[in-house]
Amino acid sequence: MKITEHIAQAKDTLISFEVLPPLKGKSINSIYEHLDPLMEFKPSWINVTYHRSESMFKKKTDGTFEKVEVRKRPGTVGICAAIMNHYQVDAVPHIICGGFNMRETEDALIDLNFLGIDNVLALRGDAPKNEASFSPEPGGNNYAIDLLKQVTNLNNGIYLDEDIQNGGKTDFCIGVAGYPEKHFEAPNPEIDLRYLKEKVDAGAHYIMTQMFFDNQKFFAFVEACRAAGITAPIIPGLKPLTSKKQLSVLPRIFHVDIPTELSNEIMKCKTDAECEQVGAEWLVQQSKELKQFGVPVLHYYTLGKPSIIHQVVQKVI
Repeated sequence: MKITEHIAQAKDTLISFEVLPPLKGKSINSIYEHLDPLMEFKPSWINVTYHRSESMFKKKTDGTFEKVEVRKRPGTVGICAAIMNHYQVDAVPHIICGGFNMRETEDALIDLNFLGIDNVLALRGDAPKNEASFSPEPGGNNYAIDLLKQVTNLNNGIYLDEDIQNGGKTDFCIGVAGYPEKHFEAPNPEIDLRYLKEKVDAGAHYIMTQMFFDNQKFFAFVEACRAAGITAPIIPGLKPLTSKKQLSVLPRIFHVDIPTELSNEIMKCKTDAECEQVGAEWLVQQSKELKQFGVPVLHYYTLGKPSIIHQVVQKVI
């Protein structure tokens, strides 16, 4: 079922979760062990992130080094199929520009369509860890809107190979990212919002936001979107703070602000367990306020902390 159909049929706020593919060498059971405790909440779907290859230098026997590409978290397509088969729940794969050319992307989309996967979240993706800025693969998509247009073309039966006439049409429901505190590369919120509207106008069906810890910023973002003529559902992405280290890591990596009240409480904690409790309680209050606001879905980034998310959702639903 499509995300938009889940939302249209819902009588109350829906719940969804997001998981990381396991590190290479781990089995699918690590995903099941992660999700099993959360399935009691009957999530409407599970998102599965996608990770590009990383460049590494390995020492050769002659003492020189060679550059090799390594994918540490493979298997998004297979994991989505396994989740759907194991739990009878929809899975939403992330698809990204970085690390893939357009033909590889088209092949992945065809595989997803064959598997009966109805939804994708189209993202540009981040730059490799050892590079300062994002650059596309040769023959790849440069921006999320380019990737979005490729998916839309396939929905219309338009393939990269012009010899394919009357090709089978896919029917993906396409999500895109939104940034309540603006994308870090955008010069200002107004231009960031313009880019988002361009993606919606180009065929995006719903918006999934970056994590945030201040609901007022989300409310202002939704208001700005509606004023700009964006009518697509806007789903808040939510994550608990779980350690003092995250007070500096999250703003640096994800370019989000931590409210003073929350950071002060985290700083008082003496252990990670205390930090987790503070972060969970903050997320509970966030979630309740968002639910009262009328968000269609509460989407939780589990990121290796399913027990905390379980604790939160138990108090929210």
